Amino acid sequence: MTMLPTLRSLTTNRELSLLLLTPEGALPTGILDAPIEWVHSSDLADPTPFLSPGQVLLTTGTQFDEAAGGDSAELTTAYVARLAAAGVSGLGFGTEVVRAGTPDTLVDACLRMGLPLFEVPYRTPFLAVARAAADMTAEERFARRSWTLAAQRAIALAALRPDGLSASLQELSRQLDRWVALFDANGALDRVFPPEAAALASAAEDEATRLLRRGHRASSSLAAVGETVSLQTLGRRDQLRGVLAIGGSTELDQASNEAITAVVALAGLSLEQSHTLDRARNRLRSALLAALRRGDVELAQSVSVEIWGELPEAPVSIALLGAPAEQLHSITEYLEARVAERPGALFFAPDPAVDNQIALVLGEPGLPVLEAVSANFAVHVGVSEPGGYADFTGGLTQAEQALARSRDGAAGVSGFGELAEEGVLAYLSTTDAREIGRATLQPLRAHDESAGTEVLRTLRVWLEQNAQFDKAAAALGVHRHTVRARIALAERLLDRDLSGFRGRAEVWAALVVAGEEPSA
Repeated sequence: MTMLPTLRSLTTNRELSLLLLTPEGALPTGILDAPIEWVHSSDLADPTPFLSPGQVLLTTGTQFDEAAGGDSAELTTAYVARLAAAGVSGLGFGTEVVRAGTPDTLVDACLRMGLPLFEVPYRTPFLAVARAAADMTAEERFARRSWTLAAQRAIALAALRPDGLSASLQELSRQLDRWVALFDANGALDRVFPPEAAALASAAEDEATRLLRRGHRASSSLAAVGETVSLQTLGRRDQLRGVLAIGGSTELDQASNEAITAVVALAGLSLEQSHTLDRARNRLRSALLAALRRGDVELAQSVSVEIWGELPEAPVSIALLGAPAEQLHSITEYLEARVAERPGALFFAPDPAVDNQIALVLGEPGLPVLEAVSANFAVHVGVSEPGGYADFTGGLTQAEQALARSRDGAAGVSGFGELAEEGVLAYLSTTDAREIGRATLQPLRAHDESAGTEVLRTLRVWLEQNAQFDKAAAALGVHRHTVRARIALAERLLDRDLSGFRGRAEVWAALVVAGEEPSA
């Protein structure tokens, strides 16, 4: 509960005995609860040069003395208008000093201008009103300083927990009564407290990404979904590790910002340490991958048990995942979480032989991770057939071939088993053989385009029908002599003898690798 002075707290203070003359219902909403910066007294006809917005003015009304010609409705209205324009929060009129009671013209003018007006009785010195406001301000400052110290202590204690970063962010959210989110070095939402605020935090993702792309420490704020969101980069200049975002319906005060500063320092240190630790872990994982390639399964197993748990039990599938460099950190964190969830289901390591590639070793329980990571990050994945660790290099080769086939289409998971079912020619279609096949068939395609014939289609259907002229003619809906004539023309254009297996096999291969698939 705030202790800053407001018109409500002053006018309800029994010791001051102030009387509000302008009913709350006739005033702007919330004006009685707005914080007061200071209480000032003056009887000048125009005190506004000495006033600041948010201040309360006290006056005894000598400027409204009828003898001085000051008690006209026009002059009073102009006086109140100047105060309202200057942002004065309220006006207090001291009675029984110059005149008894508060002038009706002043009450009417304040009602029209929406300026709160209260009466100060003779027994209440103006100094007492100012002191009451000052005391409330001092109490509030002391309370906020005490809150800051308590909040910083609670955050520091939270940082000592096993997951110190998450615990610190959660504690900050609790202390501020706001949602707190962490975006990773790529600008993706990493974690948010409370979790149900994830949708609100996502609205700040573009701004977090913008700050990170600038490449140096910065802060900003934005209005999103009816809230004010404050963002602060984490990490050293040119080595940013993420962005801290805090959202709420009101502006942050100095005490809140001091607590946030403490968390920014803790989070930056934690992310820097985490980055260093991640690099060390990745080097160790890569070393274990090299050991598995050499066939030293016992060494890889003994090290893995101490750090991550047992390696997946054979038979295992080997998978290769290719991803853009900017996604590697996020994918690695995702896989680390899956390893923690199901120890022994999978092992992964950055492939030191190929940039931006991750190798995975998976038992059957870990296989669903491949579809999940491919869907979440839109990456290509190739996976081998299950086998033992003794044929680890063979599994890697299968995964490489499957990954190459996966890259031939949309992001997804391609299995070597599917590739094997399609046959050798299907695999060749992913290599440079495709251009050779197209070049081989180009004379037929050029003739069909210039002469309006269907030699290429006829040849394709004829081979599909095991080079039987009658069946090909039936499939094409033409006479068998027409098929014979077209095949003879194809032989001349291709300069190949199609009467034997070798010539037919070469043309069939060209059709497959060039993408000229036979019709059903």
